[in-house]
Amino acid sequence: MLQDHSDDYYMKKALVEAQKAKELDEVPVGAVVVCDNQIIARAHNFTERLNDVTAHAEMQAFTAAADYLGGKYLNECTLYVTLEPCLMCAGASYWTQLKKIVFGASDEKRGFRAMAAQVLHPKTELVGGVMEKECSEIIRDFFVTKRQLK
Repeated sequence: MLQDHSDDYYMKKALVEAQKAKELDEVPVGAVVVCDNQIIARAHNFTERLNDVTAHAEMQAFTAAADYLGGKYLNECTLYVTLEPCLMCAGASYWTQLKKIVFGASDEKRGFRAMAAQVLHPKTELVGGVMEKECSEIIRDFFVTKRQLK
């Protein structure tokens, strides 16, 4: 029987993915998709490596999770992501019919809640602020370092 882990447990796994992105000089956002207490997808931003503005951690995770499940609907799945999804990723979550989104840091400028809070599927539960301090720090530190290198 699989152990039922806490939101913090899965967010720590998403932070591992964010660290991988940081090491690749990508904006450090990480995501995992969980179904039946099992991680079925792990992803991080890949926009620089793929030269693709749509290669956000969430989009990569949705594709991997759908492939794992053999179907496009993730209605029994939870997305854990270190940064509040943008409008594109929140819209994609609508089409996956995601059961739940758990995010760490809020994104006041580019997060979906600032632009279109109603974009999520009506059945999608939203939880924010999980490990917010750690999730905010990795993003902030990345951009501080970038500015210092200019």
